[in-house]
Amino acid sequence: MKERRPDELETLWKEKDVVNGKLSDAMVAIMRTNGCVWAKNCGGCTMCGYRTASLHDVTEDDLMKQVDQMLSRYKGESFVKLYTSGSFLDENEIPMTVRERIFDEFSSCDRILFESRPEFIEKDVLSTLPKSTTIALGLESSDPEVMEVSIRKGFTPNDAKRAGELAKDAGLMVRSYLLLKPLYMQERVAIDSAIDSARFADPFSDEISINPVNVQKGTVVERIWKRGDYRPPWIWSLIEVFKELSGTINSRLMSSPSGGGSQRGVHNCGECDQRALEAIERFSFTQDVNDLNVTCECRDSWQKYMLSESMLGTAADLDRGFSSDLMIRK
Repeated sequence: MKERRPDELETLWKEKDVVNGKLSDAMVAIMRTNGCVWAKNCGGCTMCGYRTASLHDVTEDDLMKQVDQMLSRYKGESFVKLYTSGSFLDENEIPMTVRERIFDEFSSCDRILFESRPEFIEKDVLSTLPKSTTIALGLESSDPEVMEVSIRKGFTPNDAKRAGELAKDAGLMVRSYLLLKPLYMQERVAIDSAIDSARFADPFSDEISINPVNVQKGTVVERIWKRGDYRPPWIWSLIEVFKELSGTINSRLMSSPSGGGSQRGVHNCGECDQRALEAIERFSFTQDVNDLNVTCECRDSWQKYMLSESMLGTAADLDRGFSSDLMIRK
C-alpha cells in the first residue's frame, strides 16, 4: 500500500458542473489536512469517513506543495472545488497564507467552491473571500433531533441558516448539502424529511445537493449496516424527492451520489441502477423533471418495501432476509 504523504493531495479529478447557468468544466481536489475539528474533538458525524483523508502534523509547506500539484493539473477549468476532511475556513486546516495563495492562483476562475462548518463563517471572514466564492454547507437536515441523534453533526439547522444568510448578504453563493436517509429513518420518512429540509434551505441557498448516504468504512453507519439494521436509500427515493420539489423552490437541485449502484450506496435492483443514476445526472444539469422518467419492475418492490417498513415499524434492512447477495459485505 502506497504511503500517504502529507505533501500530496488525497485525490484530484475533473468533472462537469454548472457555471452561470451553463454546463462547464470543473476541477475537484481533496486536500490532506490536519483534519476536522469536530471529528478530532468529538468523534465526528455518524456517516463521515473523510477523517481518513486527514493526517497529523500537516505543515503549511505541505499544503503549499499540494497547491503546486493542483496547479500542475489545472487546465483553465472555470470551476474549481476544494475539499478538506473538515472546514476550509478553519485556519488549523488551511492557514490564511495558503488560503490567500489559492485565491490568487485561481483568481481567473468563474467559481471556486469550498465547504465549511458554520462556526467558521463570520462577517469578517466573508469579507476576505473573492466574489466568485460558493460556500458549501453540510446542513444535512432541517430537523434538530435528526441532526443531533441520527447524524451527530455538532451544530443545529439554525446555525447553518445563520451562516447561509451571512454568505448571501456578502454577495456569495451557497450550496447546501442534505443527507438522504440518515440512520434510524424509514424510507418514506427519509423522503419527506429531505423535502422538508430542502424547503428550509431554499431561502438561503442557490443550489441544494441531495446526498444519499454512502456507507463509508470505519463509521457508525457502517457498524449498524453490517448488523442488518440499516439499508442505504433506494434510487427511487432520490428521484421521488426531486419530482416533489421540482418547480416549487428557487434553488438548483442536484445530486452526484457517491457509491451509487453499490450495496453501500443508493441502489435499486441492480438492473436499472445505471439508467436511474444517469437520469439523476441529466436532471441535475437540466432541471427538467421529464429527465427523471425511468421505469423498472423494481419500482413496485420499492413501494412494497416502504409499506412493509411502516407495517413492521422498523428501519432495518428488510432486503437482508430475502437476498443472499446482500449478505456479502465488502
